[in-house]
Amino acid sequence: MNPAMPTIFLIIVLAPLAAAIIAGIFMRFIPRPVSHWVTTLGVALSFVLSVYVLWQMLYKGMGNLNVTVYNWGVVDNVQFQVGFLMDRLTALMITVVSFVSLMVHVYTIGYMADDPGYKRFFSYIALFTFSMLMLVMANNFLQLFFGWEAVGLVSYLLIGFWYTRPTAIYAGLKAFLVNRVGDFGFLLGIALVLTYTGSVNYAAVFAYAPQLAGQHIQLFPGLAWSVPTVICILLFVGAMGKSAQVPLHVWLPDSMEGPTPISALIHAATMVTAGIFMVARMSPLFELSDTALSVVMIIGAITAFFMGLVGIVQNDIKRVIAYSTLSQLGYMAVALGASAYAAGIFHLMTHAFFKALLFLAAGSVIIAMHHEQDMRRMGGLRKYMPITYVTFLIGSLALIAFPGFAGFFSKDTIIAAVHDSRRAGAGFAYWCVLLGVFVTALYTFRMFFMTFHGKERFVVEPGGKHDHGHEDHASEEHLAPGHLVHPPKESPWVVTVPLILLAIPSLFIGWLTIQPVLYGGFFGSSIYVAPSHHVMQRLTGEFHGAASMVKESVTSPALYLALAGVFVAWFFYLYAPRLPALLAQKLSTFYQLLFHKFYFDEIYAFFIAGGTRGLGNALWKGGDGAVIDGVLVNGSARAVGWLSGILRRGQSGYLYHYAFAMIVGLCLLLGWLLLR
Repeated sequence: MNPAMPTIFLIIVLAPLAAAIIAGIFMRFIPRPVSHWVTTLGVALSFVLSVYVLWQMLYKGMGNLNVTVYNWGVVDNVQFQVGFLMDRLTALMITVVSFVSLMVHVYTIGYMADDPGYKRFFSYIALFTFSMLMLVMANNFLQLFFGWEAVGLVSYLLIGFWYTRPTAIYAGLKAFLVNRVGDFGFLLGIALVLTYTGSVNYAAVFAYAPQLAGQHIQLFPGLAWSVPTVICILLFVGAMGKSAQVPLHVWLPDSMEGPTPISALIHAATMVTAGIFMVARMSPLFELSDTALSVVMIIGAITAFFMGLVGIVQNDIKRVIAYSTLSQLGYMAVALGASAYAAGIFHLMTHAFFKALLFLAAGSVIIAMHHEQDMRRMGGLRKYMPITYVTFLIGSLALIAFPGFAGFFSKDTIIAAVHDSRRAGAGFAYWCVLLGVFVTALYTFRMFFMTFHGKERFVVEPGGKHDHGHEDHASEEHLAPGHLVHPPKESPWVVTVPLILLAIPSLFIGWLTIQPVLYGGFFGSSIYVAPSHHVMQRLTGEFHGAASMVKESVTSPALYLALAGVFVAWFFYLYAPRLPALLAQKLSTFYQLLFHKFYFDEIYAFFIAGGTRGLGNALWKGGDGAVIDGVLVNGSARAVGWLSGILRRGQSGYLYHYAFAMIVGLCLLLGWLLLR
């Protein structure tokens, strides 16, 4: 091992942390440019060193490294350590995370230029990057949980960054609370791992994993569950929260209340992919339970298809992209459930580039539209914003998996893998991910056409008042034109350069990486797949190169479903723009179901929030008011008063009363003695 490697690992993690501390603690004393320079350079250093580590693994023969930095504590012979596990899975993840984070940092210089919280924002996003790197590089469950909770905490700060807006405060709290539900299951899973293996270190746990296969636990009397199944389902509950799987997905669309740069950072390669990464890292455990993998696959399939449907009726440009993130995370989960972990991680990588590109391009549009986000007040922006237009088109084609673009190679592999899977639920999952291709193309190019093509649905009026639209209309015909003080124009270079740099891998990364990552044994021992579950092995025999895969796409139903989605979007939103409103009226029940996001928020508000408030009121009025105050406190005082009132009547003050009482008492005592 290169003796410098442990130091390099530390620098990768600590450079963003040091930058965040400098920008945060000294924000009152340093100029604005210092805050963005120090944080951007800190993340850039992490990116450069991450590329160096990946290069060492690919071309210099560096093997897996498990490095312990120090022992944090020892409890009952269980060691809690801080350390790093550097293998090819980790190296790929830290490279993607640090690159996307670097692009977001550069982009933020332009996007947040006029924001009073400029320095605070840079401190937060650098801290977010540190948290994600700690999570990815961990070699034990304790450090994993630290990074897991840290990204949740910082995401709360970033989603609610504009804390003067009630909607931002609500969205931040919603994200925090929903993730706590998932994290509770995650913590229980870690506790079971510690209970049955006696360790929280990955290497020790994975070495002990085969011995877990025959063990059972009784969650309910008379009902025995496989220990690996319980552990993996609990761990996946945590992933459902972080990676926004149904039904713990409701926080992610509302996270759009945060500034656009953090929307890109959360939704592209960091927080929402933490759960996907965690399941892939825990493959030695998940491979022991077909039941747990089927749960992962079915939950992912539901998320991929049904959340994509919701994206069709959204009018906020950022929310459309947010629902596309939900759908694509579902695709990744389906791949994990089919034991095609490499395909899931490959889609995570390609998705990171084109999803960050789409969010940042949407932010460029929002800047040009003076912070208007409603697509019904856009249109015709192609001639005003040529760079944003081209990069947005590249991101859109990658998202719909058009042949040759990054998303094509990863998404088509997932569809093929789940088609070949024989696991329970694979048939349902296959139809969900296949039909999801049409849905993805429809909402993506609906967004693209409404934003950049068609008539201009805004009016440039000097001194015009900026007015936001409302979400309760089916089409742009019902919405008055938006008023802009200045005509839209292309964004400055600090915004467009990250778009171009993200568009390049969105175009070419699939061509360069599909063979080594998916079919060249790139991950090696980083991911374990049981021999009977190796769907990727069957696909390897059918793979004859990236160019051949593009040619063979003409025989795939996925291509024609994607083209059909683009055509329907063009027909409804360019050729016949009045039809969507008419269709929404004809199918009002279905439209309202999608518009209200399958009523998840309403159900949670009524049963969870309402039930909690009802229980709180019952405990307050019945428990605290009636029992504690009414019976124990006030009741005991009343009982003492009542008893005192009775006893007080015997204290008359007359001597003959006391003499009479003494005589009666003496007679009773003598009678008792004689009767004995």
